[in-house]
Amino acid sequence: MAALGESGPDANADDPFDRLGLSRDAGFEQVQAAKARCLAEVSGDDQARAKIEAAYDAVLMARLRDRQQGQVSAAAATASEREAMAGSMPAPPAQAPMGNVLSNLRNKLPDPSQSLSGLKPDWALVEGQGRSVRLIAGIIGIALLLISAGSIQLVLALATIGVFLSQVRRGRRPLASLGWTLLVLSVGLAAGSLLNLALSPTAVEQLALSSLQIQALPAALLLWAAALFLA
Repeated sequence: MAALGESGPDANADDPFDRLGLSRDAGFEQVQAAKARCLAEVSGDDQARAKIEAAYDAVLMARLRDRQQGQVSAAAATASEREAMAGSMPAPPAQAPMGNVLSNLRNKLPDPSQSLSGLKPDWALVEGQGRSVRLIAGIIGIALLLISAGSIQLVLALATIGVFLSQVRRGRRPLASLGWTLLVLSVGLAAGSLLNLALSPTAVEQLALSSLQIQALPAALLLWAAALFLA
């Protein structure tokens, strides 16, 4: 392989190899170095630079054409492969301006209005088989609570879980569902405590219910209603 610079570049030569001062079997590094050296020598001369660029492109095209025809040496073939790879490599992505970064960040943040809308209660009677299941389960739970004071904790626990699962199945987020379930339970227990205070001992005896049953009854009824209507 002839070394670069044996004959020197000829700016007026018609042959692109002669114009860059290259031999026919020059390697990839030699082609690149010849182009850079020639461009440095004609700095400021746009016409000369255009000729050098054209010669460089012609060398690349000739190298690829020779390779397709099988008329290129192994070293030149390797250089052609590297030239093709260098030409096909994608340009590095441009860095997005700071404004675009901030805009993308805002787009990824949750919408506060949508988050608050998921917390608002929606009231709609459940449809289909779910309504029948909730009605039957509620009747059985209220009956157990009125019959036996020992079933209060079990009834309230199952009702609380049922309301939570009902909201999740109807599309509400788990955290919001848990919050509304605990709120309904708390309001029901508070109403039961007020009812206990409002009833006289005679009225309590006539109802044949313990104070715990009276306190739990409003909570059980509210949980039942929430399972049927709260979405």
